[in-house]
Amino acid sequence: MDSLTGLMAFVRTADLGSFVAAGRVLGLSASAVGKAVTKLEQQLAIRLFQRSTRSLRLTEEGRAFHERCRRILDDLDDARAMLARTIEVPRGRLRISTPIVSYHLLLPVLPEFMTRYPEIEIDLDFNDRIIDLIDEGADVAIRSGVLPDSRLMARSLRPFQMLLCAAPAYLERHGTPACPRDLDRHLGVRFRYPNSGKVQPWPLTLPAGEPELRTRTVLTCNNMEALRGATIAGLGIGCLPDFLAREPLANGTLRTLLDDRIDGPGQFSLIWPSNRNLSPKVRVFVDFVGDRLFAARCESPADAYRAF
Repeated sequence: MDSLTGLMAFVRTADLGSFVAAGRVLGLSASAVGKAVTKLEQQLAIRLFQRSTRSLRLTEEGRAFHERCRRILDDLDDARAMLARTIEVPRGRLRISTPIVSYHLLLPVLPEFMTRYPEIEIDLDFNDRIIDLIDEGADVAIRSGVLPDSRLMARSLRPFQMLLCAAPAYLERHGTPACPRDLDRHLGVRFRYPNSGKVQPWPLTLPAGEPELRTRTVLTCNNMEALRGATIAGLGIGCLPDFLAREPLANGTLRTLLDDRIDGPGQFSLIWPSNRNLSPKVRVFVDFVGDRLFAARCESPADAYRAF
């Protein structure tokens, strides 16, 4: 521990500007702090401070060394705090922001989590609007798509597949498309992203140079549950994630279309602010949900037909 004592004496002296002030913080005498710093200089074979009877200032080498040592001691403090948190009981309100549609995935696993951690109060914000976790005080969120914010940590959750679906009654009236080009004669129910206002494109592969589809949109909404309801009601063809389409596919109220021409993989992620000290309630939630909601592959349309 002599090396660590010397580093702490050096960093505190550089921070506070004197051996006396550093000694007060470290609970040592000014003489002991000075001796520890001198011993460190001897071990390094370099002078860290320029000393005079009235001042103490870092050398150029001392300034560079101080920056590195400060980071080392900060990491050590974090490691100590992490060990201390392992014996704490996770407690308090946990604010979770998640898309409305994700309740199909999240709610089934919450009872076990709440039984395991009874002192955590779950505050769920089901909202398709992409919020700023840091500005709005959310502890953790579930998101899909690209996560560009470098202030956030992320863990991959369940991959999913977008499926093109229609109700049997709709197909009886309009026919079943045999290829993407047939969709030019059909009606579409489309999803609009709440944040950007852009309409979600259908994940269809078209031959190079072929013009865009001319499917007529009859309804646009910014809620995937409403889009599923409109599709089941036979208003048009809709594009749904596999987990949302699974039950109506299983009971026959929806059918998938053009399965061999769909290329729509997606990925859910669990994200949280990249604070140096992760609170126990966030840590246990990230670990629990990351374990329960991780799957190695998307469902195929055939999987989606199977009942729960």
